[in-house]
Amino acid sequence: MSTAGGNRAIIAALLANLAIAITKFIAWVFSGSSSMLAESVHSLADTGNQGLLLLGGRKAKKHADAAHPFGYGRERYVYAFVVSIILFSVGGVFSIYEGIEKLAEPHPLENWWLPVLVLFIAILAESFSFRTAMKESNHVRGKQSWIEFIRRAKAPELPVVLLEDFAALIGLVFALFGVGLTVLTGDGVFDAIGTLCIGVLLILVAIVLGIETKSLLVGEGASTTDIVAIRDAINAHPDVEALIHIKTLYIGPEELLVGAKVAFASTARLTDVAVSINSVEAAIREVVPVARIIYIEPDVYVTPGEGSTPTESIVIRSAD
Repeated sequence: MSTAGGNRAIIAALLANLAIAITKFIAWVFSGSSSMLAESVHSLADTGNQGLLLLGGRKAKKHADAAHPFGYGRERYVYAFVVSIILFSVGGVFSIYEGIEKLAEPHPLENWWLPVLVLFIAILAESFSFRTAMKESNHVRGKQSWIEFIRRAKAPELPVVLLEDFAALIGLVFALFGVGLTVLTGDGVFDAIGTLCIGVLLILVAIVLGIETKSLLVGEGASTTDIVAIRDAINAHPDVEALIHIKTLYIGPEELLVGAKVAFASTARLTDVAVSINSVEAAIREVVPVARIIYIEPDVYVTPGEGSTPTESIVIRSAD
């Protein structure tokens, strides 16, 4: 669901941003507004962002091979990181540069009605794109707040598109502010200030997205809820004496790796342990379907001797 919903949100944003970028460039050519130029670059960067997200999703579907035995799921994280840092930062730095230049040499706008008209149309188009992203996010957000969803989502596309569209709407307000005050006062400084605000906004969004996607690239484990569900599923199995420890890692947005050391009866035969492990794996996948790769290391439970401290209540003989 997250992949399909993410693609719908990406395509809606791509079409909206491409159309908006073209109209903004036209408005900039006829008006000379630096805010319109900054917004044009912003929309063009957003269009490239959506293209990269779609490309990352396509590459992530490649089958595992000898060089990448766990598959290519993290391609989506890589392209999301490129989107969040390079393109956003390039747009932000360019906007700040353009704003500083216009502060040094401000000039009145020509054909002021054209950029104002384009900005209002762009706000409507971006609002539609933002609404689509929110609607698709609600399918997977559950009871999380929007901040929690952006911070904890394992599929990067929806949070990226959400923040892109949010930044685009705020940027359009800044541009409208700059152009409007320039028209009313005849002072091009306000247009330059609007451009600077757009640049700062883009860089701030880049930092937020960069932090979140970096965390995914480094490697995040399952949520506390999923860890508890996996733990309970293992401990509830009749053949399991104890769960010794467990580690998880997302190797893709919808693919969780689970590694666990589990104590079985010391008298159990190898074939019985193998059957039990398969049953435990099925139980894990039933409660957490994204747990597609599971490695269970069997071990034995040794009764602690008298005088042991609480931390020594379980003594494990290594199976290595």
